[in-house]
Amino acid sequence: RVTENAKNSLASLKRENPRLEPTLAIIQAHNDHLIQEANKNFAKEVGLRVIHICFPEGSTKDEIVSEILRLNEDPNVQGLALDLPESLYSSKVLNAVKPEKDVDGLSNVNLGRLVHGDVNDCLVPPTVCAVMELLEDISGQTVLLVGARGAEGAALQSVLQREGAAVLSCHWRAPQLQSELRQADVVVFGSTKPDDVPVSWIKPGATIISCAHDLLSEKRNYGQQNNPAAEKTVGSLAVAMRMQNMVKSMERWIQSQQYRKWDLHCLKLQPLSPVPSDIEISRAQSPKAVDVLAKEIGLLTDEIEIYGQTKAKVRLSLLERLKDQPDGKYVLVAGITPTPLGEGKSTVTVGLVQALTAHLNINSFACLRQPSQGPTFGVKGGAAGGGYAQVIPMEEFNLHLTGDIHAITAANNLLAAAIDARILHENTQSDKSLYNRLVPVVNGLRGFSAIQLARLRRLGISKTDPDTLTEEEISKFVRLDIDPSTITWQRVVDTNDRFLRKITVGQANTEKGFVRQAQFDIAVASEIMAILALTTSLQDMKERLGKMVVADDKKGQPVTAEDLGVTGALAVLMKDAIKPTLMQTLEGTPVFVHAGPFANIAHGNSSVLADKIALKLVGEKGFVVTEAGFGADIGMEKFFNIKCRASGLVPSVVVLVATVRALKMHGGGPNVTAGAPLKKEYTEENLQLVADGCCNLQKQIQITQLFGVPVVVALNVFKTDSPAEVDLVCKIAKESGAFDAVPCNHWSAGGRGAVELAQAVEKAANQKNSFKYLYSLELPIVEKMRIIAQKVYGAEDIELSPVAQSQVDRYTRQGFGNLPICMAKTHLSLSHQSERKGVPTGFILPISDVRASIGAGFIYPLVGTMSTMPGLPTRPCFYDIDLDPITEQVKGLF
Repeated sequence: RVTENAKNSLASLKRENPRLEPTLAIIQAHNDHLIQEANKNFAKEVGLRVIHICFPEGSTKDEIVSEILRLNEDPNVQGLALDLPESLYSSKVLNAVKPEKDVDGLSNVNLGRLVHGDVNDCLVPPTVCAVMELLEDISGQTVLLVGARGAEGAALQSVLQREGAAVLSCHWRAPQLQSELRQADVVVFGSTKPDDVPVSWIKPGATIISCAHDLLSEKRNYGQQNNPAAEKTVGSLAVAMRMQNMVKSMERWIQSQQYRKWDLHCLKLQPLSPVPSDIEISRAQSPKAVDVLAKEIGLLTDEIEIYGQTKAKVRLSLLERLKDQPDGKYVLVAGITPTPLGEGKSTVTVGLVQALTAHLNINSFACLRQPSQGPTFGVKGGAAGGGYAQVIPMEEFNLHLTGDIHAITAANNLLAAAIDARILHENTQSDKSLYNRLVPVVNGLRGFSAIQLARLRRLGISKTDPDTLTEEEISKFVRLDIDPSTITWQRVVDTNDRFLRKITVGQANTEKGFVRQAQFDIAVASEIMAILALTTSLQDMKERLGKMVVADDKKGQPVTAEDLGVTGALAVLMKDAIKPTLMQTLEGTPVFVHAGPFANIAHGNSSVLADKIALKLVGEKGFVVTEAGFGADIGMEKFFNIKCRASGLVPSVVVLVATVRALKMHGGGPNVTAGAPLKKEYTEENLQLVADGCCNLQKQIQITQLFGVPVVVALNVFKTDSPAEVDLVCKIAKESGAFDAVPCNHWSAGGRGAVELAQAVEKAANQKNSFKYLYSLELPIVEKMRIIAQKVYGAEDIELSPVAQSQVDRYTRQGFGNLPICMAKTHLSLSHQSERKGVPTGFILPISDVRASIGAGFIYPLVGTMSTMPGLPTRPCFYDIDLDPITEQVKGLF
């Protein structure tokens, strides 16, 4: 009956979860094959998969614990049971088993819940279940437990007492054993009865049950004529109960996989005035341990990889677990054309989620990009937000984080090295020599690697035996024939280093005269960074990495990373970087930090994966707030036309960030320079400058409306802004088509200062959404560039240089014409000229070069003199950055 019930329950679970393969691991350290066979037979009957890990007799506790810890972390094992000699059943061994995998219910966590009466939250040990199954109504009866020790004895005593029995306990050598056996209505042997304890001591008619682990016969008659008492053994019934527990464990496991309501405990803020520095504010708040935060938002233990105490990688398996969970609302934070100081999009993003979650009790997630060392040590400083709306700890956020940019740098430069090395080897070796080195004999055998077989298939060669290729086939296979003048793949470094904008490589004598001009880009401009931000899975990333075009061959055909045989190695370097990093805001709300492409020289958005995971975690009524780099003309346009195409996600609202400072600049105010004090026009009320500069805000609202998404203007208020200036901006924004315009004080007040913005965003998200792309992918490359230039930037037309036109013709000929466009353009103006503020008109947009990021999936035109390697200013931020050698605290980050 027990087995049949478990079988039916499991069959029902499998019908609802077709891919379910429940697996029970049993660690055994004895030679009793009967128990092993019983476990196998009952598991097979129920429909469970069983793995037996057999240790030899005499194995140590440490060896057993080591295996338990391994199985704890194995996601393919849902239950864990122990069949060990009595000497190994110690607290150390039993408590090594994860409570959620503890099918035998003997860990302190399970036992504690049982003793406290939390029967629904624990598993009753199988032996105890079997004893209770064999007993009828025992209320008011006296039960004697003999030789029942440890966790199993405690569990048995607790359950019997709950059923109303009077429970006594003693060991086999207790002097009162005979008298207590005479009084007991039920006797339970916890271990094998010694021969010198006669059955005649037991009260006639008493029920006898043996729990001894070495007994499998269901009944054993002691054969005494004057006491026909029959001893019942729990043996095979206990094994059946173990399988029943495994099924119950599976039910709980499946339930744990379902979406769970957040149980988030926000951190309290006590804002000071005047507002201290960002780093002082960050250090004044004690962040939650990241595993606590992960549990609060419904992440499972095996879905996070912890880095230190305050950050963790989140595994992509979560997307499969929550695939049926409806997405939350999707909010994009963009901005007007900024000053070189930035207008606070990251700060608004963080302030908004703090307001939504800590003050309005709405689940929300911020999705931000990882800062590059370029601006951190250059002009702009860090990117963790600021004031009382930032990600903490800000030092960790801004410095290295979990090493994703380093992984991108390593992968990018491995590919660059592979290109030059391949050209050198092809230039200096015959076909035969190349073939013998590319397909060497190893241990007397010669074989193609998987990536080499894939190349053969692309060449139309179906052979798999290296010794059967013809000379012509060998030549086709070994010769990539890269044209060095067409190499588009550059080396990268995550530092602003202007002297690497043009370099010469190959000058050592060992390179045999293979010298060429090249350059470095900043790491965040690498196509691999763009791929990381746009990929949707590990498999998708591998495919994208393989498609990356690095050059043309001498016949004008594209050469890819796959052709170079490096795709698998690149994927290995990126295997951890693909996982988003979990952090938190000052108020303890969750943040994903992932990818870091600049919007002026790349597509400028955090990762699709971070957004997708966050949208599942927040639940249907929650909000995911993601940020696009720089002004709406570049970051937002690329978010819609590139990122949304890659993700298939539809945005609910755009939050457009503006500042009085930037509007005054667009109205004709003096230049704003990083590191220099602001002129009085920016610190004193000037309504005319504000009114004149609102033309840029109006234009950015119009750009947003091209995509059919409601827009809320967030005015990031500085202490020098007058109430009249703030009111004027909000009035003009609403008159210009914004759904709402709200002043925000999150920098000085935290989430409380952005509550009005959060309420406006919530209302706007319920508006009718008619999202649409700006252009069809079927249009020619030049026409797509023209649409962006005219409709978004306000240009009269575009003008392609001869180099750019030849590249367009080349990419069209190679079949890459149906990709979206990623313009590389200055962020300091709607036009290509950074000094032209406001809303420039009447200009022709010059396209100086066009590149293709085929793996990322876009065409990449360079506008004007746009550089992909920034330079350091006269006084970089690093002058202020220092390390205290005593406390090891970082100073000077902002």
